[in-house]
Amino acid sequence: MSHILFEIKGKVAIVTGSTTGLGQGQALGLAEAGVNIVGVDYVENSDETRKLVEATGAKYHYIKADLSSTAPIDNIIKETVDTFGQLDILVNNAGIIRREDSINFTEKDWDDVMNVNVKAVFFLAQAAARQFIKQGTGGKIVNNASMLSFQGGIRVPSYTASKSGVLGLTRILANEFGQHGINVNAIAPGYMATNNTEALRADKKRNAEILDRIPANRWGTPADLKGPVMFLASSASDYINGFTIAVDGGWLSR
Repeated sequence: MSHILFEIKGKVAIVTGSTTGLGQGQALGLAEAGVNIVGVDYVENSDETRKLVEATGAKYHYIKADLSSTAPIDNIIKETVDTFGQLDILVNNAGIIRREDSINFTEKDWDDVMNVNVKAVFFLAQAAARQFIKQGTGGKIVNNASMLSFQGGIRVPSYTASKSGVLGLTRILANEFGQHGINVNAIAPGYMATNNTEALRADKKRNAEILDRIPANRWGTPADLKGPVMFLASSASDYINGFTIAVDGGWLSR
């Protein structure tokens, strides 16, 4: 009955950046496995994600929060527990990007990206871990890293630094939280067809160059993250800790 290892029905997950793209895809993947979802994002409503999640039979609760500040974090945890009685999974997906030559990059664009992509990731993981320890249940933390956790990229200095930071945070938190039955891992998406890559996909030359390097010969989609996040949220990954899984169609193998 090895499929029992993948059973996560009835668990509760916080998914940040849940209203679009990769966050929506991960929320939907967990919901399809029976997980109740707390979506977190900065927009006024999350109607599209709510409909998708509730169509699976799972429950959905939305919290509007601006993760450029740590101020909302304690309330996110509290409202989750007040709503569903527990917390089992945290998916740190929310992230932003700023594109500019490094020679011209501004301090504001640096700080904006680092605040959302690294600072919020750390303090949400810290808050979730405190709740897991309080419950005595252990838990799963899944961070969203990037190909640029492994590569330098161009014209995205704060994004590259932030995603390299996510990889490092994933390792140190796994080292410290593992003793409490908490697994901390990360997913590193490749080139995904989301809002963040609209400009790249619209550039015919750059789009062709990207596809030429991807063995799968296509851009990834939010649905491609469903399986990895379900795996890392389940008992099937109980002895995997501090690892970052590339979901990139083979990009890094080239």
